[in-house]
Amino acid sequence: MKFSDLLKEIFWSISYNKARSGLTILGIVIGIASVIALVSLGQGAKNNIQSSIESIGSNLIMVMPGMQRSSGVNSGRGSAQTLTMADAEAIKTSVSDTSGVAPATSRSFQVTAGSNNTNVQVTGTTPDYSIVRNITLSNGNFISTGQVTSGAKVAVLGPTTRDDLFGENAEAVGKTIRINKINFKVIGIMTSKGGSGMANADDAIYVPITTAQRNLSGGNRISSIYIAAQNQESMTSVQEQITTLLLQRHNISNSTSADFSVMNQSDIASAASSVTSTLTTLLAGIAGISLLVGGIGIMNMMLTTVTERTREIGLRKAIGAKSSDIRRQFLFEAITLTFLGGGIGIFFGWITSLIVSRFISIQGQVTLSSIILAFGVSAAVGILFGYYPAKRAASLNPIDALRYE
Repeated sequence: MKFSDLLKEIFWSISYNKARSGLTILGIVIGIASVIALVSLGQGAKNNIQSSIESIGSNLIMVMPGMQRSSGVNSGRGSAQTLTMADAEAIKTSVSDTSGVAPATSRSFQVTAGSNNTNVQVTGTTPDYSIVRNITLSNGNFISTGQVTSGAKVAVLGPTTRDDLFGENAEAVGKTIRINKINFKVIGIMTSKGGSGMANADDAIYVPITTAQRNLSGGNRISSIYIAAQNQESMTSVQEQITTLLLQRHNISNSTSADFSVMNQSDIASAASSVTSTLTTLLAGIAGISLLVGGIGIMNMMLTTVTERTREIGLRKAIGAKSSDIRRQFLFEAITLTFLGGGIGIFFGWITSLIVSRFISIQGQVTLSSIILAFGVSAAVGILFGYYPAKRAASLNPIDALRYE
C-alpha cells in the first residue's frame, strides 16, 4: 500500500465517525494537557524557589539556634536563644575567607505611620547585613556602624512596607514611623527583590541591632548569624571553621549535642529542588492516569472499528492486501489519533499554565523537554493501545471476514 493511500484511508476512517473520534481524541487531550500544565507549574515553582533562595544572599551561610540542654533535657529546636553578639564577633575575627558577618534578631511588630498600619517583620542587624543578603537601596542609606554603636532609632524599609505605610512609591525617607510605640526615622528604602508570604523580602524593616535589643526584643541574645563566604569554593571550609569555633565557645565536645545549626545556601537550594522535583513527578504521575484512560479509549475505539469493518478487511485480503498492510493501517490510525490529541493537549496545557499562573503567582514554564515527553508519551500510547486491535484486524481470515454480518 502506498503511503498516500494509507493517509487517505486514515483520514476517511477518522472522519467517518467524527463524534467517536473526537471523544477518543478528547481523552488524550485531557491527559496531555494535565501533564504539560502540572510539569510547567512544577518547573515554575522550582525556579521561583531557587530564585528566592539566590536572592537572600551570595555564598550565604546561616547559623541558627538549635537545641539547648538543661539538666540533661532538650528544650526543643528553635525554642532556645543560644547565640550571642560575642559569637558573631568571634566568627568575624577568627574565621577566614569571609566577606561579611551579620548578627540579626527578628520579631513581628505592628508598625504605624499616621493613620496607616501594618504587621511586619522587624530585623535588628549591622551594616554587613546588606553585604551578606545582597541588599541594595533605591533611596537613602542602609544602617551605619555609628548608628549601631549609638543605638540610633533609624529604620530601612522594604518597598512593600513603604507602600503600606505611606502609599505606593511615596517619598518616605526622612519621615517617621512608630514601632512598639517608639518613633523611628526612615533613612532608606530597599530595592525590590520580589517574593510572597513569609518569604517576601520586600515586606520588612531593618533597624540597628543595638536599638532592637534595647527597645524591641528586650534582651542581648540574637536569633541568627549570617555569613558570606568569599567564594563558592570556600563555603565548606568556612562552614567547618564556624562549627568548630562555636563548639569551643559553647563548651560542647560532641557535635551531635550542638545548641546551634549551621546551614549553607547550597544545602537549602538542593533540599528545595529535591522537594519540588518529587512533587512535580508525583503530580505528573497522577495526571498520567488520565493518559492511561485515554489509551484504553483508543483501544476500545479501534476494536469497535475492527468489528465494524470486518467485511471490508476480508474483501481487501481477498483482492491481495497483505496482513502487514492491514496491521499498518490500523496502527497508524491509532497513532494519528494520539498525535492529534497530543498536539491539541500541548496547546491547552500551555494555556492552562498561563491562566493558573495569574492566580497563584508562579510563572509556569513549558520546556522543550516536556513537549518532547508529551509527544513521546502520545506515540507510546498510540503504539501500545493500537497494536492489539491492528494485530487482530490483520489476523482475520478473509473467508470468515467476508461471511461476517
